[in-house]
Amino acid sequence: MEPIIRFSGADILNGENVVIYGLDMAIHPGDFVYIVGKVGTGKTSIIRTMTAENRLLTGEGTVCGFNLRGIRTKDIPMLRRRLGVVFQDFQLLMDRSVEANLEFVLRATGWKDRRAIDGRITEVLESVGMGTKAHKMPHQLSGGEQQRIAIARALLNSPAVIIADEPTGNLDGETADGILKLLRKLNEGGTAIVMVTHNRSIFERYPGRVFSCSEEHCEEVFEDNTFDLDLTI
Repeated sequence: MEPIIRFSGADILNGENVVIYGLDMAIHPGDFVYIVGKVGTGKTSIIRTMTAENRLLTGEGTVCGFNLRGIRTKDIPMLRRRLGVVFQDFQLLMDRSVEANLEFVLRATGWKDRRAIDGRITEVLESVGMGTKAHKMPHQLSGGEQQRIAIARALLNSPAVIIADEPTGNLDGETADGILKLLRKLNEGGTAIVMVTHNRSIFERYPGRVFSCSEEHCEEVFEDNTFDLDLTI
């Protein structure tokens, strides 16, 4: 099975500076992958390279069939339509309803038919347990509800992989647990998940593959070694 995301000998940049040397990583359909490490070790830079926000100049990288080396600017929106991205701070448009937030994304990615748009919005909201919240404004929702809406937004174009950058970082423990259960449910349905976190308890309770970032490298670690990870900020 071909990887959805693959890096080979890739140097990961933050601006003009290399933060991770020689990244090797292969993520396949149905994988649940954690990228862990202290603050400043390059976790988010890997995510930004996956979405072509950061350039890839050394080594090889492909995401959803797009070659990150020399990807054309006009092709970047097409790449991002194949990804679902979830952020720590939700990044909802606060001046419009939940429904309007989701409609904005669909129209921006080429959807035109009103009935198809309405149907897809209903479908993704129900899939994250937010079927009754379409007409709410973001400020009327709790943090956990806003993150569920953000996940619904990420699902709109049926991505092969959801990339989540500290999606539980602003949530209390109980709410965060609900978000993790939702992501696991989506993963069991076949969607690959790549999740950045420095919260050890998450990947101890919800096991998956673990890549650890430290000392300018990021390498996969295995079950026997995950408890030795130093994630102290």
